[in-house]
Amino acid sequence: MSPKQQRGEATVEQLLDAALRVYAESGEQGLTVAAITRASGVSLGSLYHHFGSVDGLLNALLLRWLERLLGELVKALESTRTAHTGIRALVGAYLAFVQEHREAALLLHSSYADRQGMADGRRLRDAQEARLSPLVQWADRYVDSGDLAPLPAPLLESLILGPVVAIARRWLSGIEDVDLDQAAVLLPERIWRAVSAQG
Repeated sequence: MSPKQQRGEATVEQLLDAALRVYAESGEQGLTVAAITRASGVSLGSLYHHFGSVDGLLNALLLRWLERLLGELVKALESTRTAHTGIRALVGAYLAFVQEHREAALLLHSSYADRQGMADGRRLRDAQEARLSPLVQWADRYVDSGDLAPLPAPLLESLILGPVVAIARRWLSGIEDVDLDQAAVLLPERIWRAVSAQG
């Protein structure tokens, strides 16, 4: 990689890191060009050169952290041997990610992310195809073996991750009645009952 390419990559990282900090501190309304350039120390021209706009930067940030989350979920599944332990690993990995990367989790569970998902969900899924594929293959394997209920993939995904996303959102909103460690223990069994082929 040439020195110019290295500088470009370093600039991109600075902008993404600064945008996440600004978003966590000020929300979507506070994510202005001035705030990002001030927090990053990067020029306005560089922001536009690399991302085209603040929306372009925010979309890149969303994709970056979505990829990391999916990577953690795939990694968690790799050490499991059954559908049941896979469910436990998915729930635990998701909630651990939310706790460890609270700022990024705020973005991933934000109204901005929801709007992007509704407006351009297919492109977002296509962009993460390499990360999603092992999760889909895992579910298909256990549907084929008779361990998971023979439901369409979107329904299985919703039954497995829907409750986890809901509890993560509740915790991220600052509601004090949520204990993610307790949820990581209790949720997998309830989810397993919903998706197990034995019901």
